[in-house]
Amino acid sequence: MSVQEYLDKHMLSRKIEDAVNAAVRAKTPDPVLFISNHMKKAVTSAITKIKARQILDSRGIPTVEVDLFTNKGMFRASVPSGDSTGMYEAVELRDGDKGTYLGNAVTKAVKNINEKISEALVGMDPTIQPQIDHAMIDLDKTEKKSELGANAMLAVSIAACRAGAAEKEVPLYKHIADLSGKTNPILPVPAFTVISGGKYSGNNLSIQDIMILPTGASRFEEALQMGSETYHHLKAVITEKYGANECNVGEEGGFTPNIPSVREGLDIVQEAIGRTGYNDRIKIGIDVAATDFCIGTKYDLEFKSPNKSGQNFMSGGDMIQMYKDLCIDYPIASIEDPFDKEDWEHSKRFCSLGLCQVVGDDLLMSNPKRIERAINESACNSLLLKINQIGTVTDAIEVVKMAKEAHWGVVVSHRCGETDDSFIADLAVALGAAQIKAGAPCRGERLAKYNQLLRIEEELGDQAVYAGEDWRPSC
Repeated sequence: MSVQEYLDKHMLSRKIEDAVNAAVRAKTPDPVLFISNHMKKAVTSAITKIKARQILDSRGIPTVEVDLFTNKGMFRASVPSGDSTGMYEAVELRDGDKGTYLGNAVTKAVKNINEKISEALVGMDPTIQPQIDHAMIDLDKTEKKSELGANAMLAVSIAACRAGAAEKEVPLYKHIADLSGKTNPILPVPAFTVISGGKYSGNNLSIQDIMILPTGASRFEEALQMGSETYHHLKAVITEKYGANECNVGEEGGFTPNIPSVREGLDIVQEAIGRTGYNDRIKIGIDVAATDFCIGTKYDLEFKSPNKSGQNFMSGGDMIQMYKDLCIDYPIASIEDPFDKEDWEHSKRFCSLGLCQVVGDDLLMSNPKRIERAINESACNSLLLKINQIGTVTDAIEVVKMAKEAHWGVVVSHRCGETDDSFIADLAVALGAAQIKAGAPCRGERLAKYNQLLRIEEELGDQAVYAGEDWRPSC
């Protein structure tokens, strides 16, 4: 085939002429670069290849990473994982072979991507996110995504979302906002973990987290500064009161001093806030994770103390009174999972008091059916969104719409096992979540999210809006 025949077959002469004419009209100083970009835009967008691999998360436990290729380049995503998984959330597929990574390997999920999902999605347009996600759901054919694995599906979904943004030549948060039908991006208030306790920490603190929320900041950049300064003042307070050995941090970056009670933890956090001078510009939140110490219908706040465990059970009513007292004595603005995941009655009673934001995590597990029930029964007033519990970007967008239509708050959340993927930062801004929970202002995999929010705020410039005092819908 001659050069002329090749040009004629692919109609290249006309395409090149169009690109040159466009460059002339634009008076570009770099015609080669302009023509190259112009020609790229003329190519139909399509997924050309998907490659998955097993990597390790922040705990040293396997998770899934995906490279998705289009004519615009390669787009990577990796997924988080929690310490525990619930019966109502999408299934995280693991190998189960105790001889390899203690049963936690994800080579089955990786294989599903490389063989099944890849075959189904190659050739699809990455800008049409719902079509991609529904193709995987149809391929899986199970209610909880147990055939392919929610970890496999989510990694591909996020990578495709990034590819879609690149194809449209817009920031990731703008693409997600377009997908959701939302037009006004909002920088969320961060809920910084500063003290960690609960089932997975080695101290005696029964609740899982004490957090600070810089609602009084004027910009996200200032909120991050307030969180960091408070965190370091807290380290000094702990050192003075308990010694330097008590300044170890947990998996999410919160300090883990061996304190015996919630009140003692709240006291030292308040002291740290006082040292910063921010005072009422910072609110406090607690993640109780009450399911971890609920036995039948009773709650054992001493479950981590061998000599006391089982001796002082509290009823649901006792827990409500405890929360009422804490909200009076401390600037608590948010309580997550104050009761067991099946204790709907006390959740409803407490939420009806209107004392603070009541966040559903274990209660909801990002499950649409659980969310619908909680909305109908007024069992909580805020959704904790963990995207790996639901499995695709499209599903995440839909449950946030449910929550917002009910005038709930939305908290986009990390997981205990994280990676350096910052997707949830863009997701929170795009969906106007107004709150993000990504751990302490410490540890790289946590700061990846907060630092991405700094970049987004900088990019938005004068259009940037920080949620601040409007961090949750008014009741």
